[in-house]
Amino acid sequence: MTPRQTAPAPTHAPRDPTVRNVWLLATCQALSMSSQSMLMTITAIVGGSLAGDPKLATLPLAIQFLAMMLSTVPASLIMKHRGRRFGFTLGALFGILGAGLGIEAVYRADFLLLCAAGFCFGVFAAGAMYYRFAAADTASDAFKAKAISLVLAGGVVAGILGPELAKHTRELFAPVMFAGAYASIAVLMLASMAILQLIQIPLPKREAEGGSGRPLTQIAAQPAFLVAVLCGMVGYGAMNLIMVSTPPAMLACDHTFETAAFVIQLHVIGMYGPSFFTGSLIQRFGIHRILAIGALLILACVAINLSGEAVEQFGGALFLLGLGWNFLFVGGSTLLTRTYRPEEKAKVQAANDLCVFTTVAITAFSSGAIHEALGWQALNLAVVVPLLIVLAAVVRLRGHHRRAAAAAE
Repeated sequence: MTPRQTAPAPTHAPRDPTVRNVWLLATCQALSMSSQSMLMTITAIVGGSLAGDPKLATLPLAIQFLAMMLSTVPASLIMKHRGRRFGFTLGALFGILGAGLGIEAVYRADFLLLCAAGFCFGVFAAGAMYYRFAAADTASDAFKAKAISLVLAGGVVAGILGPELAKHTRELFAPVMFAGAYASIAVLMLASMAILQLIQIPLPKREAEGGSGRPLTQIAAQPAFLVAVLCGMVGYGAMNLIMVSTPPAMLACDHTFETAAFVIQLHVIGMYGPSFFTGSLIQRFGIHRILAIGALLILACVAINLSGEAVEQFGGALFLLGLGWNFLFVGGSTLLTRTYRPEEKAKVQAANDLCVFTTVAITAFSSGAIHEALGWQALNLAVVVPLLIVLAAVVRLRGHHRRAAAAAE
């Protein structure tokens, strides 16, 4: 009797969903940032036309940043209990609601509706900031930095797609200006929701299985946690403070609006372009070096801004500002993932983003006032001390890690 034939063993393991997840999340990040880029382009213009008072033109944006700050913790907790896909989908729904309110606001010429739209957009933006952590959820320790970096690379698309969509949809429903821009944001959100259903991220474990982990105060006492949060706060705060005031500073130097817009595009490229290789640089040179270089790049930006007012100086400074932000933000996010256990990630990520985006909100509100009251040079000098503190903290953390490694041998 012939021995029973058995099926050959598979020659390869099941396909790892991590890489697929990263590219899907990067696409969602690109759609999200494109929407936010459009809002940065049109909101002040629409706000000024509806408010009737130029001083109120940026109030809808201010409300957006405030809502973003207030929503970071709830967004993380929702994702903890219901999963990443549910949280991101809910955020996209808020984006669609904001787009609908924006359309209604311009049709009715209602400034209060535009402010309500800004609040919805802030809730949506808070959830979208967790795309980078979602990529790290299923990544190996060796791939976490690259996963976070690649997701943020979606911002390169946003730097091109957002302003172009704003330009080409502004008169779509003429004579009602900008209604088409808000409608295109809704379309981007619908596309994002469809892509989200393809992402394979495990549902969170129940509290009874993993517990809640260590108290947040104990986690926050780790030197690595403190440095990670500090890098995120200072990197984002310095970037926001200088970036927001660059266009008015250029206009005050008699440069054209088109030239200022081009400089902002250079900045966006500097922010997100390096994301294609920042993760690899962290793996090769170490996280401490990348964080230190990020702080030095922003200090170089300040030096160039203080050296003159030519277009080349504004452009070079803002490109370095974006590059420095990328190294600090990707590096800080990667460092943060090394400070918590799986069951602790929701509260730790929420605490980090609350600190970071509180800083974003404060610098967004204060940048114009500092520039107006103290001038361009003083605004740039304001970020020097925080950056020096970051450098000192990174050097100290590197020494701490070296001593810990030596003691373990």
